[in-house]
Amino acid sequence: MSGHGPAIPMSARKSGPLSGVAEVPGDKSISHRALILGALSVGETRVTGLLEGQDVLDTAAAMRAFGAEVTQHGPGDWTVHGVGVGGFAEPDRVIDCGNSGTGVRLIMGAMATTGIAATFTGDASLVKRPMGRVTDPLALFGAQAVGRDGGRLPMTVVGAANPVPVRYRVPMPSAQVKSAVLLAGLNAPGQTVVIEAEPTRDHTERMLRGFGAELTVEDTDGGRVITLTGQPELTGQTVAVPRDPSSAAFPVCAALMVQDSNILVPGVSQNPTRNGIFLTLQEMGADLVMENPRAEGGEPVADLRVRFGPLKGINVPPARAASMIDEYPILAALAATADGTTVMTGIKELRVKESDRIDAMARGLEACGVRVEETEDSLTVHGMDDVPGGATVASHLDHRIAMAFLCLGMASRQPITVDDASPIATSFPVFEPLMTDLGASISRING
Repeated sequence: MSGHGPAIPMSARKSGPLSGVAEVPGDKSISHRALILGALSVGETRVTGLLEGQDVLDTAAAMRAFGAEVTQHGPGDWTVHGVGVGGFAEPDRVIDCGNSGTGVRLIMGAMATTGIAATFTGDASLVKRPMGRVTDPLALFGAQAVGRDGGRLPMTVVGAANPVPVRYRVPMPSAQVKSAVLLAGLNAPGQTVVIEAEPTRDHTERMLRGFGAELTVEDTDGGRVITLTGQPELTGQTVAVPRDPSSAAFPVCAALMVQDSNILVPGVSQNPTRNGIFLTLQEMGADLVMENPRAEGGEPVADLRVRFGPLKGINVPPARAASMIDEYPILAALAATADGTTVMTGIKELRVKESDRIDAMARGLEACGVRVEETEDSLTVHGMDDVPGGATVASHLDHRIAMAFLCLGMASRQPITVDDASPIATSFPVFEPLMTDLGASISRING
């Protein structure tokens, strides 16, 4: 079960050339943040291009529970009438964040410096994920958290009635942790400082400035220092959400795997903290061209022209991991079809995502006849001319694992089946029709 409905087994088989235009959904990270910052602002925030996957819909419901007025007017077109910084009301029900680690961690941060309590839960995958990485720094503000053993959901967070600002060095590259601390810092007096050794996706910093917060970023020898002045009055904005590079990676990599494919993926974010996958693909020899570069909603975007061609295995620089952490599952699938060996290191963060993604990809690739090796923080994939396939792979309630193996099935000798593709709806609800419109051979398996 996915936590949102019955399991949906799905199969992909060798496809003819993929062609056409792949209009992928809006960026998930920006969609979450637009709703949360809109709820913490005064006045109306208008959001266009919002991703309407289940993860984001759960965040919208949470913002309503905290007192904001959140309304859908049409596909991707939403408004939020916020309650202002420190204005969250205490919810009268448990906040169910479904499958979304980003949603629950950012919302915990947003309410942690307001004197209210909230209880959070999630689906079968989310309740296994560690929350201590967020609740530990939130405790420095004065918040308290009580959850299951190991700091897991369900968990009740009691916000600090008299918060203090903090200075916090993030111990791992995590945009979720950084963002939770910054959101908590909004309602703390004085300056909250976050230091990260490796830059992670910077949507929170960009959007905080856009909504009127006083925030500075300084690159120093000791890391990236982000300083936020607390208790601003945020003002509602218009947010145009660019298309999600993490979602775009799936049709892009599928086109690179399937012979004679040629597709266009328009309007994809090229934020330098998110574009590591595209740099990596180009280093592998991909025929991938960024056309019509421009800015939309304060974010750099471009249209991606992708053509099938030979690829070679490479060593992916570990320093790039933070800028493509969600793309390693599809990269591992693509690497199985490349000439030579692809080595991915510095990726231990994958072990605490929706699933243990290193293990999930390694076991799935082995079942499909691909040779792999893994360590605690690495995955090595030995490419081959003709991936055998023919396996049923466990998705582990992980949308990216499910999509990665369905893409690989489009290029393998025998079909690849995913035991449950229902989690795909959390981030890429139009994945199935979008891929079939391009020419992919994907089908649901009736029980």
